[in-house]
Amino acid sequence: MTPDQEPILTADHLRLRRCRHGTMMYNLNDAFIGTMLDLYGEFSEGETDVFRQVLRPGMTAVEVGANIGAHTLSLAKFVGPGGRVVAIEPQRSVFQLLCGNLALNGIEHVEAVHAAVGSAPGSIAVPRLDSRARQNFGGLSLGGAQQGDQVRLLTLDSLNLAACHFIKIDVEGMESEVLSGATETIKRAWPILYVENDRKEKSATLIRQLQDLDYRCYWHTPAYVRVPNFRGNADNRFPKLISINMLCAPRSRNFPGTGLREVET
Repeated sequence: MTPDQEPILTADHLRLRRCRHGTMMYNLNDAFIGTMLDLYGEFSEGETDVFRQVLRPGMTAVEVGANIGAHTLSLAKFVGPGGRVVAIEPQRSVFQLLCGNLALNGIEHVEAVHAAVGSAPGSIAVPRLDSRARQNFGGLSLGGAQQGDQVRLLTLDSLNLAACHFIKIDVEGMESEVLSGATETIKRAWPILYVENDRKEKSATLIRQLQDLDYRCYWHTPAYVRVPNFRGNADNRFPKLISINMLCAPRSRNFPGTGLREVET
C-alpha cells in the first residue's frame, strides 16, 4: 500500500481516507458504501461515468438521497464552482458525514439539506440506526416508521430552483413520491433524471409515471465494484451486486441514450 492509500485517521467506527473523488470520512460498519470506499476507494463508479456525460460546468444538479456524499463529490466536480448541487439526506448521522466530507474537500457550491423528499410537505419519522453496529445505512426505507427523528419532509417543487439540469433520485422505494412532488420543476426545466428502480413491485408504476411526464427511459445497471479501481484492489467481494437505475430524458430533446437499452412498456 502506498502512503497516499493508507488511512489518514481511524477513530472507533469512523475512518478518514483518500478516495477517487476526494478525501472521505465514512463508517466502517456500513456494509456497502462505507465498506466499498474502504476497500476500493470508490462506490458504483459506473454511475459517475453517466454523470460525467450529462453534466457541464455551471449546471444545477439535485441529489435526493445523497448519503455521505460518495457521488456528491463527483457531481460537484462536474458542475464546477460556478454550478450548484443541492444534496438532500434525511438520516442525521449520515447527513453529518455528508457535511463533513464537503467541508474536508473545501466544496462550497453544494447546499446540503437535512430533509426527506416526498409528494407533499410535512414531517416524517426517520429511524436512528446504530452507527456502531454493522448494517446497510444506505438501504433504510422511509414511510412506515413509527419511531425515530422527526425530519422535515419537503417537495422538490418547494425549492423553487431558478435552474435545474439534473436530478438523481435514490430513496429506497419512494422514487414515485419524489417525482410527484417535482412535477412543476420537471415541466419547467426538463432536467435529465437518474432514478433508481430496483423494487419489482413498484417498477411498472414508476416507469409509467416517467413516461406520462413525457420522458424516455433507459436502463443503466452498473456493477457496484469494478476492477481496476482507485485502490488497485482486484478482490471483488461483491461480484453479483449491481445498481438498477434508469437514465431518463425528455422526448423533446432527442436524447441518444448513450448506448443504453430503452425501457420497454
